[in-house]
Amino acid sequence: MVDDGLWARIEPLLPPWPKRSPGPKPVDDRLCLQGILYVLHQDIAWRLLPLELGFGSGQTCWRRLDRWQRAGVSEKLHRLLLAELNAAGDLDWSRACVDGSHVRAKKGEATGPSPVDRRKTGSKHHLICDGKGTPLHVITTAANVNDITQTLDLVDGIPSVAGRPGRPRRRPESVLGDKAYDSKAVRRPLRHRRILPVIFRKGAPNIKGLGKLRYVVEQTFALLHQFKRLAIRWERRLELHDALVSLGCSLICWRRLKKARSHPR
Repeated sequence: MVDDGLWARIEPLLPPWPKRSPGPKPVDDRLCLQGILYVLHQDIAWRLLPLELGFGSGQTCWRRLDRWQRAGVSEKLHRLLLAELNAAGDLDWSRACVDGSHVRAKKGEATGPSPVDRRKTGSKHHLICDGKGTPLHVITTAANVNDITQTLDLVDGIPSVAGRPGRPRRRPESVLGDKAYDSKAVRRPLRHRRILPVIFRKGAPNIKGLGKLRYVVEQTFALLHQFKRLAIRWERRLELHDALVSLGCSLICWRRLKKARSHPR
């Protein structure tokens, strides 16, 4: 079931149906959302979505997801929830963590031979999260894309987050990364953005305590891939997969927001 509080935030973001739309009356948006979430959690084929659940057919839910993706619903919801977390003082802007994680994938856009899975077709999720592990931005690429190439896009892809007095924020104070991100092509542009790069150097001793600080990004990947539809990429169309990834990030943010409000400081 869709939480009433979450639905209250999603409903205003949904594109309205034309008043004189042809064909039968469309399935209620809330029911379609429940069908989409069922697929996201259970990782069943769209065509196997049980009609007896009352969510409409899998094709109906898939088309509704496509319609919402074109309207940017998932991205707007993610930004809205980030703003609420920021207003609650539950975002840690002192540092951000970056990392990548491979997933198996059907052949399609942004797929390639995985270097960690015997060159089977796969994709890679590149993630940046705040110091508490709240996902800020995710990019999906082919599995053989180097992490370094996505670092600046991850940083620049952080949405402007309102919720606090002053201008919306979109820059962390520092970015933490492992040796895969050790490059002048990463360090210099980060400093130019007034962000301190805290990155392991190849061939140098590890920075003491950095592993504990970076643990949150692994935890965030674990939470994101608990949504079974994201642990293996079935959507051939990249934009639909990214819509599901963004929806997964929003659900993580929603859980954290409810926890923050149930345990006020």
